Amino acid sequence: MNSSKSSQFAKRTIDIFVSALLIVLLSPLLLLIIIAIRLESKGPVFYYAMRVGQNYHTFKFYKFRSMRTDADQMIDQMKHLNQYDAGEQVNCEQHELNRRLITNIDKYRVVVGDEGYSKLDEFEGHKATDEKNTFVKFKNDPRITRVGRFIRNTSIDELPQLFNILIGDMSLVGNRPLPLYEAEKLTKDQSVGRFLGPAGLTGLWQVTERGKDSADPERRIQLDIEYAMHHNFWMDLKILFKTPLAAFQHENV
Repeated sequence: MNSSKSSQFAKRTIDIFVSALLIVLLSPLLLLIIIAIRLESKGPVFYYAMRVGQNYHTFKFYKFRSMRTDADQMIDQMKHLNQYDAGEQVNCEQHELNRRLITNIDKYRVVVGDEGYSKLDEFEGHKATDEKNTFVKFKNDPRITRVGRFIRNTSIDELPQLFNILIGDMSLVGNRPLPLYEAEKLTKDQSVGRFLGPAGLTGLWQVTERGKDSADPERRIQLDIEYAMHHNFWMDLKILFKTPLAAFQHENV
């Protein structure tokens, strides 16, 4: 793995320059999408969820909102249409994130991590929300707005992550940051290596496997570890060139 300070500095410099440049160049498109979302449905333009990146760093992961504001309430009304059977849902084990310690301080449960203390109930709340929203799938999902369907199918909903890159949560190229419940399951020796690599807007998995009929979780972890261990400037450049084509190789939402 290329972990020298000079290569890390170069990668970060490129991330700042390119993300800032893209934000400026794409500002007319960003403004247009903001207006379109506002016109179609009331509510916030942006959506965020907690994600886990390099070295189990947690951060707010931004997207354009693509669903109705009452999407969560609609889930309960549409349970009978869920394409995931109850038996197919993943039973997430309740174990700690690597390098975190759960303890009691003044009778308040907290999570102790690299960035100080945060309330465990808040952490568990974010995790529960991720789980609820992940294990539902509806054909022609009515929760998704018309604008939302377009920006999802074209990956435009991902553009706000340029701000995540600019502030240092992510890199242009890296492994996809994971929901909290999913990161909790990847704390074993054979999978923890994927967290040694930076979190990214695009990555080796996206340009290799995206658009295929079935997604193999083991294959994804394998590609993530491969990137984490061997990433370099030329590998990043190759992935960036492949990304525009991969963005349109998707399953319709």
